[in-house]
Amino acid sequence: MTNSMDVLSLPPPAGNIRIPYGPGEFHFGDLRLPDTPPPYPTLTMIHGGFWRSQYGLDHTGHLCAALTAAGCATWSIEYRRLGNPGGGWPGTFQDVAQAIGHLRLLAPHYHLDLQRLVLMGHSAGGHLALWLAGAGRIPPGNPLHAPDLPRCRAAISLAGVIDLRHAWQLGLSQGIVEQLLGSPAAYPERYATASPIELLPLGIRQILLHGTEDTNVPIEISQRYYNTALAHGDDITLISLPQMGHFEPIDPQSAAWPVVHRAVTQTLT
Repeated sequence: MTNSMDVLSLPPPAGNIRIPYGPGEFHFGDLRLPDTPPPYPTLTMIHGGFWRSQYGLDHTGHLCAALTAAGCATWSIEYRRLGNPGGGWPGTFQDVAQAIGHLRLLAPHYHLDLQRLVLMGHSAGGHLALWLAGAGRIPPGNPLHAPDLPRCRAAISLAGVIDLRHAWQLGLSQGIVEQLLGSPAAYPERYATASPIELLPLGIRQILLHGTEDTNVPIEISQRYYNTALAHGDDITLISLPQMGHFEPIDPQSAAWPVVHRAVTQTLT
C-alpha cells in the first residue's frame, strides 16, 4: 500500500479527453467515461491545494480513475488559483461555476446523465463543491451570482474548508483564507457569499468525510458545518475517518476508499 501523500507526485491515469470550458489557460477539465452502457451518472471533482496555483488537478486523477472504473463519468476541473492571473476572488469562483455550466454542452455528446449529477471536492475543492451547491442563493448584482447552474443531486466534501470564517480564525495554511478573500472585518460580504456554511440551507443531500488526524484542515471545520446544516434542516451526514489524515480520502489505495466509494454510489443511484 502506498503512502497517501504519494497521490501528490505519482502520475495519474490519463483522462479520456481534456476539454476546454473557456478561453483561458486554466479553463479545462479532464473527462473520464466508464466502460458501461450510457447514459452515465456524472461526478464533478474539484481538486484542492488551498486555492494555490502550485496545486493542479493531476493529483485527484487517481481517485477519478477509480470512480470511473466503478461506473460513473468524472469531470475533473481546473480553475484559476492564487498566483494565476485572475485567480482568487472572484475569478476562482467564476471559473468553477463556468465549468459546471459547460456540462450542459458536454452531456448530449458524451451521454452524461445530468439528472444524476453529484459535486465532490477535496480540501479547498470541498469548499468549492459545496459553494457551487449553494451558489443559486447568491443574488443578482453580486460578483459570485451564478444563475442557471445544473441542479446537482448531492454534494460531497472530502476534508473540505467549508467554513471560511472559522478557517480564517484558525489561520489555516499561513493565513490562506485572508489571501483568498481578505479579512472578515474588511470584506464581510465576501464571506457571506463565498463560504458554504453561510449559504445554508442548501436543500440537497450532503456528505462530509473527514480524517480525525487531519492537521491541514481540522475535523472541527466539518463538525461545525454539520451542526449548522442540521439546524437548518438539511439532509447531511458526517463520516469521521479514524486515524486518517488529509490525503487518505483522495487515495484509492487507502482505507478511506471503500467509504468514499460507498458515499458516491449512494448519491448517484
